[in-house]
Amino acid sequence: MFRAVRALFGHWNVPDETAAILLDLPLRSYRRWKAGEIGRIDRDQRARLSNLMGVHKALRILFREPQRGYEWVSRPNAAFGNASALDVMRGGELTDIMRVRRYLDAERGAW
Repeated sequence: MFRAVRALFGHWNVPDETAAILLDLPLRSYRRWKAGEIGRIDRDQRARLSNLMGVHKALRILFREPQRGYEWVSRPNAAFGNASALDVMRGGELTDIMRVRRYLDAERGAW
């Protein structure tokens, strides 16, 4: 799952500093993970990875063209007070990522 999220960060054009915030890791630890030294994944990080993949899945359902979904993440959105979804998630809390996921799940009809 980590490799998939790492690839997703590439599609979203997320710099290492932001990726480290999203995963709640020190920058050095994220860079080691990125290089393949994954190490231990705690409960919070598993939840973050799961929710990030949920955001990705919802975007793939909502947008036929993957690139539109990748770009949506960085665009201002009225639902987030004209901040982008990435700005919201960059808040650093698991609940910030969950907020974006809940919004997208509601938009796509969740089930």
